[in-house]
Amino acid sequence: MSWVIWGVLFSAAAWIIWIYNGLVALRHQIQNAWKQMEVQLKRRYDLIPNLVETVKGYMKYEQDTLQSVIDARSKAMASTGVKETAEAQGALTQSLGKIFLLMENYPELKANENMLRLQEELTTTENQIAFARQYYNDLVMRFNMKQEVFPSNMIAGFFHFQPGEFFSVAEAEQALPRVNLKLTS
Repeated sequence: MSWVIWGVLFSAAAWIIWIYNGLVALRHQIQNAWKQMEVQLKRRYDLIPNLVETVKGYMKYEQDTLQSVIDARSKAMASTGVKETAEAQGALTQSLGKIFLLMENYPELKANENMLRLQEELTTTENQIAFARQYYNDLVMRFNMKQEVFPSNMIAGFFHFQPGEFFSVAEAEQALPRVNLKLTS
């Protein structure tokens, strides 16, 4: 009879260890995914000064827009935590979007080889940031779900695991772009 009790206790302890280690592993995967996203964000930060310098000579009358990009970059670089970083990245994306919209008014800038290369690098970087954000959010979802479902929620609560924070996209970035399909003659 005592072997049965020891077997049950051993099984329960092994189960608790298995659940706990799974939660710890997910927490570390989230931290790693965040670090990978920071690598992509740093690449973006490094490209922006080159972009500003390239367009500065062409956009003499757009100094406010250029300054807003510089300010948004500084704020994004100084941000800490998931929520603050997500908000700062949204502002930076919007200010970069304004530069690219204004470029339409400067045909010689659009044809500049350095500018085309920078645009390509930024586009690639933006895609890598999007993939990193998706991977991070997928891990956060798995981690949070594991903390909420029975019976692992008991282990998570006992060991005081905290839910992960999603890297949310600002509402302005979620809005669908308007397309004008009117035919004008």
